[in-house]
Amino acid sequence: MIVGVPRETAPGERRVALVPAHVGSLVQAGCTVLIEPDAGAASGYPDAEYEAKGATIAPDARRADVLLTVRAGAAASADDPGPGRDGQTVIGFLEPYGAHPSFSTYLKRRITAFSMELIPRITRAQSMDALSSMANLAGYRAAILGAEALPKMFPMMMTAAGTIVAARVFVVGVGVAGLQAIATTRRLGALVSAYDVRPAVKEQVHSLGAKFVEMELEAAEGQGGYAKEMDDEFYRRQRDLMGDVVAQSDLVITTAAIPGKPSPVLITEEMVARMPPGSVIVDLATERGGNCELSQTGETVVRHGVTILGPVNLPSSLAFNASQLYSKNVTTFFLSMVNDASLVIDPTDEIVAATLVMRDGAIANETLRGVLGGEQ
Repeated sequence: MIVGVPRETAPGERRVALVPAHVGSLVQAGCTVLIEPDAGAASGYPDAEYEAKGATIAPDARRADVLLTVRAGAAASADDPGPGRDGQTVIGFLEPYGAHPSFSTYLKRRITAFSMELIPRITRAQSMDALSSMANLAGYRAAILGAEALPKMFPMMMTAAGTIVAARVFVVGVGVAGLQAIATTRRLGALVSAYDVRPAVKEQVHSLGAKFVEMELEAAEGQGGYAKEMDDEFYRRQRDLMGDVVAQSDLVITTAAIPGKPSPVLITEEMVARMPPGSVIVDLATERGGNCELSQTGETVVRHGVTILGPVNLPSSLAFNASQLYSKNVTTFFLSMVNDASLVIDPTDEIVAATLVMRDGAIANETLRGVLGGEQ
């Protein structure tokens, strides 16, 4: 079986799906590994390192039996070459929550497609959970971006010239990204508080030395530990209760996202106007609309004296480590289906059933069949 790793084509995407350290595990499983020239160059992995581990640098790597990618399908750029041949297996981030022209092409070409976004949050799949790996890095990077943009120091400092008061940080959304943002800002010395619609995370917040903000609202935990979508009245009450906390914060980091849905607007312009001049908001949800109504995707804007950052694809800014983590996730997932150097797809396996989007010209995922249009 031939495994190919292409060079990513999406603008600003520096990650690579396979790092040299994981080539050996594929070779040991009986796979031939082809790497497109310079596929890992942008993330710090030169071709020579792949060759040293047993891979072959090949311009036609996209024509392999299995393609390991970071971005494919709807997640790829408009000019992405796509699959290298009919009947190929593609594994990567696909953004499978809505119809997209690439999926029609995949169906016509009988592509077998697995989406790394859909890895279930179960114990057996923890080492495959690419979303959590990338969210961890995004939370760290958001904290650093906030620290750079804030015209204040994070830690309290007593000097001969006077005492510097610690900055106040408020993290909204305590998933993997939020927890890392809390941990990083705490290590930098800030006073940190956090809020989530899932009260069960309160203990995790406290374990990191932060304060959990209590709000008298209905719990909103969905399947897999993710937050679920709520009605407009819930979000209105949430904004009302959150306003005072935001107004007292120097840095607000928002991470609230709902898989396959627009991000809820949690911070209004009125709330921004109440923040101290020089304050900063880092909105990690701008790619799905944003948690702050003033944030703009990929842009930094200043409103009412508050700097609002809308970064996109933060893991790519840490491409060396992001590629390490993603490579481990994707190779563990792939190798779980390899037997005697062949790909064995068992639709009764819980992980396979959750991640298999299409196969043999039809939508294979029951959850997505209505969204993507069923059999073609």
